Amino acid sequence: MKNTYFDLIDQSYYFPQEGFDLKDNHLTFHGISLKYLIEKYGTPFRLFYLPRIGEQIKRAKNLFNRSIKKNRYKGKYYYCYCTKCNHFAPVIKAALKEGVHLETSSSYDIDLINQLYKEGEIDQSIIALHNGYKTESYLDKILELQKKGFSNSIIILDSKKEFFRLRDKIKDVSHKIKIGIRMAINEEPQSSYYTSRLGIRPSEILSFYKDEIAGNERFEFQMFHFFVDSGIKDTLYYWGEFQKAVKLYVELKKVSPTLCSFNLGGGFPIRNNLGFEYDFNYVVNEIVANLKDICNSEGIDEPDIYTEFGKYTVGESGAIIFSVLEQKQQNDAELWYMIDNSLINTIPDAWSIFEKFILLPVNKWQNEYTRVNIGGISCDHSDYYNSEDLNQQIMLPRYKDEDNKPLYVGFFHTGAYQDAISGYGGIKHCLVPSPKFIIIDRDEKGNFVDTIYKDEQTVTDMLTILGYNV
Repeated sequence: MKNTYFDLIDQSYYFPQEGFDLKDNHLTFHGISLKYLIEKYGTPFRLFYLPRIGEQIKRAKNLFNRSIKKNRYKGKYYYCYCTKCNHFAPVIKAALKEGVHLETSSSYDIDLINQLYKEGEIDQSIIALHNGYKTESYLDKILELQKKGFSNSIIILDSKKEFFRLRDKIKDVSHKIKIGIRMAINEEPQSSYYTSRLGIRPSEILSFYKDEIAGNERFEFQMFHFFVDSGIKDTLYYWGEFQKAVKLYVELKKVSPTLCSFNLGGGFPIRNNLGFEYDFNYVVNEIVANLKDICNSEGIDEPDIYTEFGKYTVGESGAIIFSVLEQKQQNDAELWYMIDNSLINTIPDAWSIFEKFILLPVNKWQNEYTRVNIGGISCDHSDYYNSEDLNQQIMLPRYKDEDNKPLYVGFFHTGAYQDAISGYGGIKHCLVPSPKFIIIDRDEKGNFVDTIYKDEQTVTDMLTILGYNV
């Protein structure tokens, strides 16, 4: 009896499923022929399927707006995209087409907003939420942005000292400064520390508002923000932090008439295995219903709801495709598939924070399967990937060295953070170059359009950065 890789997947999961199918025994990604892309561009390459970004945004908007209607909730919903997840122009512009607002994390994000405005991608009415630690440069650029007419720019305070530095800067500013306050949350029990370094201690927020912000006509307190790093999950931990945040919002609203927005922070999870399950409808409805019930019981207005979705927005649009260069049987139990790039360079969060992704072969689905380790071509012992989120072990098709075509494998849903963490186009470990970057969109007739956005990094690129005269 032959146990093929297809049999393994077919018996373990619902397959085909959204985003993944087979055509002529080759894997497709959102209907895209990976075989065609491999034959056209070679490997390795990174791809972004832009329409998936719009699909995710529409889905979240529909979930919240339907729940608002169902619960007769009086506040509005606003979707913000976290630019730090992926700064590439085609990605952000694809999100902006769906009417999203933006969340920034550093002073350079303000330069990005200015450039988007210059190119006509946004106007001055866009909501810009400014999170993160505010350096002097960051605060200066935000204030300049507001002077240009960006009236919906909101500075979310990360510390009390940040407020005082901001207060000292606005002596010559004629407009009111819109601000929010971020609440520091208690981290999950397995965390290395108890309380987040980000935000202001909950026990200090109310007195801080009363002593420093209330009555100061230069400021308008509009937003309360809490952020759970692990995202919006149906766990006792998440709902516990959520309830604490809502109760503090209520206390603040009773003394601050301008407060009108509750910012969830954190994001929805994305699929990191083929067995992924998450009840989006239930979670969204619990958020809306709980906000409504608590506010109504306390006799205060229901706030507008903001979310800051980064990974959820762009994660499922990305994939990285490799060729297996060689298989190495290092002992009786461990078989290595060596790929044509470095995993440390291309999916750095897989080894730094043990992030998991969907790993699938592109071809040879009719071959028998075996347990393998994936190895990169750098000299670092950490350049490997050997476990999946659901079943822990990696199974891929067997193949013979004399096969006419190599085995191709793909890491999927890699659209968030990888390029920012690895520093796309910069110096890489062992000078292994950044792979070519392919953008895939659909034209007006719905046909796929693929283009090279960035070619593979060259030796000259890297040597020039390093200061060599080439």
